[in-house]
Amino acid sequence: MRWQHDGGFVADDDAARIDVDVVHGFLRTAYWSPGVPRDVVERAIAGSLNLGVYDEAGAQVAYARAVTDRATFAWIADVFVLESHRGHGLGKFVVSTLLEHPELSGLRRLMLATADAHDLYRSYGFGDLPDPSRMLVVQQDPATLYGGQPAAAPAVAASGAATSTVSAASGAATSSAASGSARGSSS
Repeated sequence: MRWQHDGGFVADDDAARIDVDVVHGFLRTAYWSPGVPRDVVERAIAGSLNLGVYDEAGAQVAYARAVTDRATFAWIADVFVLESHRGHGLGKFVVSTLLEHPELSGLRRLMLATADAHDLYRSYGFGDLPDPSRMLVVQQDPATLYGGQPAAAPAVAASGAATSTVSAASGAATSSAASGSARGSSS
């Protein structure tokens, strides 16, 4: 399926259209997946409902995915907008389009994790777990798992607005929760 953004951008759920170089380039330096190998990103794409956002020339500029059974549950992950395309409302576009996808309709639970975009996701109805003691996790440090460097914790600006600092090597950069631009949703 395809969705049109007022600024000339197009969202598309065709996994074959995903530019793995763009997605891997961003994720390998994201705070939630430092050093993630390309083959892991390829497998994640293959096992997910994907949404790429493309400019008028067809270049991918944003991404989000849902890990889902398409019946009861989805985990929203790897949400990002390349720095060069922030400020056009694409963060909200990619999130709202994914959440409105017909294959996510009627699910009992959607979840995600974020270090710095709580306000963005709360605007779509996400909230704190009612009883966090009922949830358990097995978590491995990406740096240990993938042999990369430990991820830096997101910084908090003097104004109290959360920011996320991501290496510029992938085209990503600092974003602020107050700006309305897309921040990441960790996997």
